[in-house]
Amino acid sequence: MSLLKTNFDELISKIRQGREFTHASFEPIYYLIFSPSEIVAVKRQKKAWLSRLKTEGWNVYEFSIAEQIEQLLSTISPVVKKLWAVSDEKDPLNFEKVTNSIANTLTKDGAGLKEVFERYLLKVEQDKDALILVTDLEALHPYIRIGAIEAGLQGKFNVPTVFLYPGIRTGKTRLKFLGFYPEDGNYRSLHVGG
Repeated sequence: MSLLKTNFDELISKIRQGREFTHASFEPIYYLIFSPSEIVAVKRQKKAWLSRLKTEGWNVYEFSIAEQIEQLLSTISPVVKKLWAVSDEKDPLNFEKVTNSIANTLTKDGAGLKEVFERYLLKVEQDKDALILVTDLEALHPYIRIGAIEAGLQGKFNVPTVFLYPGIRTGKTRLKFLGFYPEDGNYRSLHVGG
């Protein structure tokens, strides 16, 4: 039996437990942690995992970080895009400037990725059998880390939410995103794997 399958089975068990024994301070946030070298394997397993979660009685809602980033970037005005293109032509190797521009778009107050996710959480919580599967976290690199988004949404998770997290677990609540970012312990979630 593969480690990914074993960890996914444990995750299902933890979700069931949380569903039955929730208490006032518990937010149903779960991280399935896997080595960054397994990103492709996880993507291959996703369809089977979605099916399994449905079989377990959940109405699964997928929140793809990559798709959300693409949507946010598509809303940038043509004028700003033209300025980016001109700037890129002048200094094509200035990756930091491009990275900062995209990061600013994704973290923009009131219209960033956190706010998009918050609206999604509110919409999905209307379904009593809902479970959110957050995928493609690697698309956040190098702009932002999911821990910052999770921390900004404290108290908003009323639906079991599973993050497929490419990284390394370095303690009970400490994770290294993609295996090379500095350790981050700002997670209030239950971790499986890693």
